[in-house]
Amino acid sequence: MVNLVWLGMIILGILVAGINGNIEIVTKAALDSANDAVKISISLIAIMTFWLGIMKLAEEAGLIRMLARLVRPVMRFLFPSVPKDHPAMGAIVMNLSANILGLGNAATPMGLIAMRELQKLNRGREDTASEAMCTFLALNTSCVTLIPTTIIGIRLLYGSADPTDIVGPTIMATAFSMVVAVFVDRLLRFIYTDRRG
Repeated sequence: MVNLVWLGMIILGILVAGINGNIEIVTKAALDSANDAVKISISLIAIMTFWLGIMKLAEEAGLIRMLARLVRPVMRFLFPSVPKDHPAMGAIVMNLSANILGLGNAATPMGLIAMRELQKLNRGREDTASEAMCTFLALNTSCVTLIPTTIIGIRLLYGSADPTDIVGPTIMATAFSMVVAVFVDRLLRFIYTDRRG
C-alpha cells in the first residue's frame, strides 16, 4: 500500500512538472537526491560500523548475557510463553539493545533471528503470529531510544549547530511510545484471551 502512495506521488509530481514546463526540475531533483543518498550512506557506514563493533564486543565479552540476566524479570513479564534460556530471548535483548542505541538498521538482523526463534515455539500455527511475536513486534517498532545515533550522525552531516539536542525529545517520545505499545499489547492480549476463554 505504501508503495502505491509513493508511486502516486512520483507520478503526480512528474505530471505537474510536465504541465508547468519544468520537467528538468524533476530530473535535477532525482539526481541531487540520489547523490545525497550515496553521500549520507557512506558517511553513516562509520557510525554503524563503530556501534556494531561495540555490540559484537559486548556479545563476546558476555555483557549481552549479563544484560539478559539483568532484564530477565522484565522479559519474563513481557514474554511469559518463551522459556528463559531460549535463543529467542538473547536475540530479543540484542535487538532491543541496538534499538536503544538508535541503530535500527543494525537491529534488523537480530529481529529476524528473534522472529525465527519465536516461530520455532509457535509450532503448528505457521500462519498465525504468537502472543510473543506480537509483543516483540510492538517493542521493536516502539523501542525507547537513549542515544539516537543515526539521527545525530545525519544532523552532523548537515552541519547542525548542536546535533545532540535531539536526545531529550527522542527519549521522551520513544519512552512514551513504548509504554503505549506495551499497554495496548497487554490490553489486546487480555481482550483476545477473554473472548477465546
